[in-house]
Amino acid sequence: MRGVGEGVVEVEHGQRPLVTVGHTATLDTGRAESRGRAGVEPGMSSVIASARFSVLDRSRTREGHTAPEALRDTVALAREAERLGYHRFWVSEHHGVPGVAGSAPTVLAAAVAGATRTIRVGTGGVMLPNHRPLVVAEQFGVLESLFPGRVDMGLGRSVGFTDGVRRALGRGKGDAEDFAGQLDELLGWFLGTSPTGVRARPSEGLTVPPFMLAMGEGAAVAARAGLPMVIGDLRDRDRMRRGIDHYREHFRPSRWASEPYVVVSGTVAVAATAERARRLLVPEAWSMAYSRTHGTFPPLPPAERVESLAMTAKERGFYEAGLAGQLAGTEDEVARGLESLLAETGAQEVLVTTSTHDREALLDSYRRLAAIAGLRDGSVGR
Repeated sequence: MRGVGEGVVEVEHGQRPLVTVGHTATLDTGRAESRGRAGVEPGMSSVIASARFSVLDRSRTREGHTAPEALRDTVALAREAERLGYHRFWVSEHHGVPGVAGSAPTVLAAAVAGATRTIRVGTGGVMLPNHRPLVVAEQFGVLESLFPGRVDMGLGRSVGFTDGVRRALGRGKGDAEDFAGQLDELLGWFLGTSPTGVRARPSEGLTVPPFMLAMGEGAAVAARAGLPMVIGDLRDRDRMRRGIDHYREHFRPSRWASEPYVVVSGTVAVAATAERARRLLVPEAWSMAYSRTHGTFPPLPPAERVESLAMTAKERGFYEAGLAGQLAGTEDEVARGLESLLAETGAQEVLVTTSTHDREALLDSYRRLAAIAGLRDGSVGR
């Protein structure tokens, strides 16, 4: 069910091992190493205990706080995620969005890596159609050179958030149509196979594990390229399962991964009571509802302000949809939800993307989740 063999499998290009796959190995560093668990606690689900848990932070801006604060909050959260024992910490790419400060993911990943010591750092993801593949390869080559063995290259195929952003980037919707070719070119810079005769420095010869964000056509692209796949969202389980099934059925072993590797991504909110956990979801649910009814994605408001708003029927519908289907509740409730999710999908990893206005409540949620997962330091402040 897990989709990864128990042993270590290496696929070599020349004399360099390019991938290590195995239950006790780190998939994406090229060497076997401990996952750092404190041990499975009595009564803990073996399904949960066998999965990795990671964090994607989108540097969401909050009402009453600046964009620079949001970026510093991301770095601080990365330090806490490392202390708690999460496997990797990723940042995202958004352009011209009032509610998101993270516009330069490789720059922010460098700041995160510089502020931490052991956690894997990467992007979820760099939107490849927005960039020239050579430049992306060079950026990740620099990151891997500075922080060897810790860097992931998560890639997506979206092009801009609005027509205005696409024009500012010099891109159009059609630029994502040749994503498979762009991906081949990017990976070729690391392998030294570019037909241009140009050599990517310092990227060529380095191993930076690529991951594919499976939105729309992403599952098919990941399968054809033989890449680990990240898929969401938790609110549409049927669509998620269809994407995972297609990926596993059509996966082609590659120099990057010998077997399918599935990361499921979405919101997970844990609190002392189910109502407190639900309130963690409120700011993001309202921001999504606002963006769908007003055309702009705003900073996160406090939950109490949202709960006092008079919403139109359309706004209320989008808002309630944003609250539904997420993994939110007490430790016991979330543990049951995670066990069901992992059993349904056979995923090897959970990438948590929770955003909210109350940073202390967010940190408490990640601590409680770490305790559920049996990570290194899952102690919960009461």
